[in-house]
Amino acid sequence: MSDNDLLPILLTIPFVASAVLAFVPVHARNLAAWLSGLSALAALGITAVLYGSVRGGNVVRNKIEWLPSLGLDFDLRLDGFAWIFAILITAIGFLVVLYARYYISKDDPMPRFFAYLLSFMGAMLGIVLSGNLILLAIFWELTSIVSFLLIGYWHQNAAARDGARMALTVTGIGGLCLLVGLLIVGHIVGSYDLDRVLAAGDQIKGHALYLPALILILMGALTKSAQFPFHFWLPNAMAAPTPVSAYLHSATMVKAGVFLLARLWPALSGTYEWFWLVGFAGVATLMLGAYFAIFQQDLKGLLAYSTISHLGLITTLLSLGSPIAAVAAIFHMVNHATFKASLFMAAGIIDHETGTRDMRKLGGLFRFLPITATLAMVASAAMAGVPLLNGFLSKEMFFAEAVETHADSILDRALPYIATLSGAFAVAYSLRFIHTVFFGPPPRDLPNPHPHEPPHWMRLPIELLVMVCMIVGIVPGLSIGPFLDTAVIAVLGTEPPEYSLALWHGFTTPLLMSIVALIGGTILYIMLKSYLATCEDGPPIFRHLQGQRIFERILVTVSWKWARWLEATAGTRRLQPQLRWLAGLGFVAAFLPLYMGGFHARQLSFTGPDMIFTMIWAIGSFAALGAAFQAKYHRLAALMMLGGAGLMTCLTFVWLSAPDLALTQLLVEVVTTVLILLGLRWLPKREERIDESVTFTARLRRLRDLGIAVACGVGMSVLAYAVMTLPVPDAIANYFLERAYSEGGGRNVVNVILVDFRGFDTLGEITVLAIVALTVFALLRRFRPAADSLGAPEQQRIQNAYDDARPERSEGDTVRDYLLVPSVIMQWLFPVIITFAAFLFIRGHDLPGGGFAAGIAMAIAFLLQYLAGGTRWAEDRLRILPLRWIGLGLLIATATGMGAWILGYPFLTTHSRYLEVPLIGKIPAASAMLFDLGVFALVVGATVLILIALAHQSIRVYRVKTPDMPAPQTLAEEKI
Repeated sequence: MSDNDLLPILLTIPFVASAVLAFVPVHARNLAAWLSGLSALAALGITAVLYGSVRGGNVVRNKIEWLPSLGLDFDLRLDGFAWIFAILITAIGFLVVLYARYYISKDDPMPRFFAYLLSFMGAMLGIVLSGNLILLAIFWELTSIVSFLLIGYWHQNAAARDGARMALTVTGIGGLCLLVGLLIVGHIVGSYDLDRVLAAGDQIKGHALYLPALILILMGALTKSAQFPFHFWLPNAMAAPTPVSAYLHSATMVKAGVFLLARLWPALSGTYEWFWLVGFAGVATLMLGAYFAIFQQDLKGLLAYSTISHLGLITTLLSLGSPIAAVAAIFHMVNHATFKASLFMAAGIIDHETGTRDMRKLGGLFRFLPITATLAMVASAAMAGVPLLNGFLSKEMFFAEAVETHADSILDRALPYIATLSGAFAVAYSLRFIHTVFFGPPPRDLPNPHPHEPPHWMRLPIELLVMVCMIVGIVPGLSIGPFLDTAVIAVLGTEPPEYSLALWHGFTTPLLMSIVALIGGTILYIMLKSYLATCEDGPPIFRHLQGQRIFERILVTVSWKWARWLEATAGTRRLQPQLRWLAGLGFVAAFLPLYMGGFHARQLSFTGPDMIFTMIWAIGSFAALGAAFQAKYHRLAALMMLGGAGLMTCLTFVWLSAPDLALTQLLVEVVTTVLILLGLRWLPKREERIDESVTFTARLRRLRDLGIAVACGVGMSVLAYAVMTLPVPDAIANYFLERAYSEGGGRNVVNVILVDFRGFDTLGEITVLAIVALTVFALLRRFRPAADSLGAPEQQRIQNAYDDARPERSEGDTVRDYLLVPSVIMQWLFPVIITFAAFLFIRGHDLPGGGFAAGIAMAIAFLLQYLAGGTRWAEDRLRILPLRWIGLGLLIATATGMGAWILGYPFLTTHSRYLEVPLIGKIPAASAMLFDLGVFALVVGATVLILIALAHQSIRVYRVKTPDMPAPQTLAEEKI
């Protein structure tokens, strides 16, 4: 197996393991932990094996064609920068799995937790491995969705729910902005391929759309990495379990933003706009995060704000546009991941053993947790930038770049002082973490009064991470040097600049800044120690300026004030005004492009009217007018006339030699008519009355509605006339006619187009159909019929009176008593219609039919059984399970498209041939028939799901009773 083939395996391992965990029993803790750990370890092993292929600027690629005509491919790309991030994601992910095995309570569903965690790992791997901008955006949004599930894992906790919602809202909005920005960049370059984008830096920066694209991309990156002014969501995400916090802050989620800035650094950096936008956000985040961290009373809150500050440091480095600054930024990403993961795990142990994270209640824990305390102190020293630890090296590189001149601006001149002050703040909050928690008098009134060291396997991940901090800090050239070079070459696209990882460079300005930061931070903590021991949670000056409150007020303003104003201005609960808005907007949407494009009437050549065809259209037109006229008071009559108009449409298709459309129209007409008829049963009764006192306003309203109807009708006529008079190139029709059989393996051009040439469109359409069916079902579950519709129909009331003397009779018997002959015929038709549906499906690739028509026909078979015997009678004999039909249909259709990838073809590429079947002859065996089978299953499931939702209205018990209602019945279980 080549290295290229390992990339899809690396990406799919976490997702496959996550899917398997969904079927693991809730209390199978060891099984879930072993499966998760082995999956993460396998991903780590594959990543490590691939290092030899990315050294020296080499790139490992695996491209699976998806939609090549649109430039969209499932393109995986691993270079040195992606490799070092993949190592962090998989290695720290494995350690988090090991840690979580002992952290997660026995009362919590551990398989669900690990399923979310592995999905998070897979989504982050997708970001770093994406070689296509659109694929990157897809995985980007997936990290937001999965992080929402992880942060809100303890959903019974209101803080967890609020934090998850905030994180999803902020990062989700940023992700949408990122998608638009990437689309603009792809438009500028003419490709979404990452290699081409990175090579087109001058073209992008010289384009007029550079600034909008830059702002939108930065919105995505800054929101994801919690940079100012979007930093407020990250501290509120601390309600998540500590393993989630450790993983989210070190190797995933918040690192995605700075990863993207470094990834696109060659294409977007080096401009005045980049320096100011990225630099201001980075410097503001660096200072505010460090300042806020000092005054936090919650242990994880201190670490959260320190993460924000360190991410601001990385962002500031990337804003400078210097290759050395980019080296320092990449180096600090790695260093921060190691010491921050270990610190969060240590904080989790402290919380786990003491029952609190409030530093005002903690102290003297060194005597109870000596090993954990020692590890936490080393990691805190690395965070503070103490020599002989990895954090010192990258922070000194930051100081060295801060004193260099990058742009003639006040921000660049102030950067050395800002860097030194932020370093002093980092020392202060690191000292506070160490001194407050581990030294001083022993703690009192702890929720858990007897803290002790955790199990060794729970502490092992911290030990390994702290060991990495020390090894990199002592021998950086041997430990991290080659890997850092590989990552830098991948980002810069050239040989790395001259830089040194030596521990001693003499008495230099950066060393002096480090000494000042260490001494200044120590003095600052000593001065604030007494105040911090008793102060409220939050920093002075900014204590009442909380991002969470601002966010919530914005949400309230948007969702309550603005939305309510918009609803009061343009919204209504009445159906007629809603339809008026839809019709008006539809008219404008069709009129504007026609008007702007210039409409020039052309002469149509008429061959003379055909009397039969004219009569068909006349009947259809009168039926449509009659349906509109009768719709208000006589719904049944309107439905019958509407069905007549549909039937005339069907005959029109037959007349114009479109048998496929005619067959589909006829079948759909049958199903929709019956379903609407079942729905009309539960609407309030309307009595026709003539009101002589119609007001002038009412007359104006009716005239207005008539005007809208006439305008839309005339507009459709004009649009149809414009389409019919346009010169249509024969190449479009000839293309499909010539290739339907040779490339699609079928003579039915319409069906071949749907399942082959335009299969991706059909996949989207059936997905929408599934969503619509689920939505309708959900609405009907909450629907409560009008009180005057709850009584039984007249025929059934007569039959109920007759049945009072025979209580042993079932519902199906009652229905058949007054629909005896039709019900028997409908039951007999069940196998006939199923055979007919199979016939339509098999012949669909060559003759009129196909999966959609066969699915509708199959649904009619089930519908007739409900009509023949009633709901309970039908469900006692048929176990339909429409949700499984829907899921199976989507699965088959999607798997058919993905199956082409196995053979190296684009998504949904089909293969066709004919098979000789005894007694039947040749039958088409195109792979598109599998796709058509998915369409068939989904159509059956969606239609029957709506049927069940309507049918169950008749067997539900409602609070409102009427005198003619039958005796109360027990609510039946809805067999879906």
